[in-house]
Amino acid sequence: MTALAGAPTVVDGGAYSENSLRHLMFQTRVLTKRLLIRLVRNPITIVHALLLPVGFLLTLNVVLGDSITAATGEDGLYRSVPLVALLAAMSGSTAGMVGITAERLDGFLARLWVVPMHRGAGLLARLAAEVIRLFGTTLVILGAGIILGFRFHRGVVGALLWLTVPVIFGVAFSAVVTMVALYWPRAVLVEAIQIVGLMLTFFSTGLVPLDKYPDWVQPFVRYQPMSAAVDTM
Repeated sequence: MTALAGAPTVVDGGAYSENSLRHLMFQTRVLTKRLLIRLVRNPITIVHALLLPVGFLLTLNVVLGDSITAATGEDGLYRSVPLVALLAAMSGSTAGMVGITAERLDGFLARLWVVPMHRGAGLLARLAAEVIRLFGTTLVILGAGIILGFRFHRGVVGALLWLTVPVIFGVAFSAVVTMVALYWPRAVLVEAIQIVGLMLTFFSTGLVPLDKYPDWVQPFVRYQPMSAAVDTM
């Protein structure tokens, strides 16, 4: 805890400034490193963020790949790879929700609140760690997709923009999950969020085009966030 405060700073005749930019940068770096180390050491997060999505992508390609191609006239990988990248972003954030709940229950967050540190360091650290996790997860999913035959046709710029969509989507989803974990620290909420994520996955344009869904469900499929992200990618 002492290390988070950094070296003492004397301003205005000896008063300690915990809101300085120097302390914000230092403490954010320390907390980000802590979150990344915990992420690597947590097998649950690795399974949810990497192994399950890659397995799901392989399953979609083996079981439904030919059927989707026959029904739509296009390679199903160009929908399933973006879909699984978004699903991996959501799964990793859901697993992170468990960690936030555990930190609140064991008193770690309460100890941070009484330490003389910048109030924005904790949130910025979670944001930075989440961006790094999302980018790494997306690269792994993309690598699996390339092995299966996924290719880019819009050049390097298009590929870079493709990579940013899951990051933006995952950060937004992580913000919602973090809020839920802090206000309602109950394990049942993890299962509830996972159910919502599965519904969004199967009722999206990541599986088949919009016109292949029944008319009554098309408005939901069209305007839900995963469909918009998949179509953009």
